[in-house]
Amino acid sequence: MKKRICFQVVAALVFSLNVCAADTGNMFSSPVAPVGPAKTAGPTISQKTATLPGENTMKLIIGTGNDRLTATLSDNAATRDFISLLPVTVTLEDFNKTEKIAMLPEKLSTAGLPSGYTPSEGDIAYYVPWGNMCVFYRDFRYSDGLVHLGKIEGNGIGHFRGDGPVTVTISLQE
Repeated sequence: MKKRICFQVVAALVFSLNVCAADTGNMFSSPVAPVGPAKTAGPTISQKTATLPGENTMKLIIGTGNDRLTATLSDNAATRDFISLLPVTVTLEDFNKTEKIAMLPEKLSTAGLPSGYTPSEGDIAYYVPWGNMCVFYRDFRYSDGLVHLGKIEGNGIGHFRGDGPVTVTISLQE
C-alpha cells in the first residue's frame, strides 16, 4: 500500500513539472543576457542601409583632424534619430580597450529594434542604457542594449585605436 501511494505522489509530481515546463518553455532559461561568445541564433543586424526614396545609400563623413572617414548607415529608428543630431562634434574616450564612446545630446529611438547584437571592428553603435554612441575598434561579444547605427568603411578604424581621446566631427555626406 505504501508503495502504491509513493508511486502516485511521484507520478503526480512528474506530471506537474511537465505541465509547468510546457507553459513556460525551457524552465532552465535565464532572463539575463549571456556574457561570452556571440549568440548563434536570435536577432541579427539588418544589412539594409538607410536610403531616402530615389537616393543612394546614406553615408556619414567623420572628420578626424585632417582626415575624413566614410561610414555607411543602417536603416533603423535609432539611425534616423542620430541623423537628426548632425552635424555634431564629440570627443570619444577609450572604453574597455575595445571601443571609443561619447555621450550624445539626446536619447535615440529604439522602436522595433533587436534588444542587442554582436559588434565587430568598425561598427558604429548606440548603447541604450547610457545613451552614448560607440565606435568599436575591436570585435566584441553580444551585448544587450546595443543598437547598430553603421559601419566605418575601409581602413579608417585605425584612427580610433589607442588609449587617448579622439575628437571627431560627424556629418551626413551630401
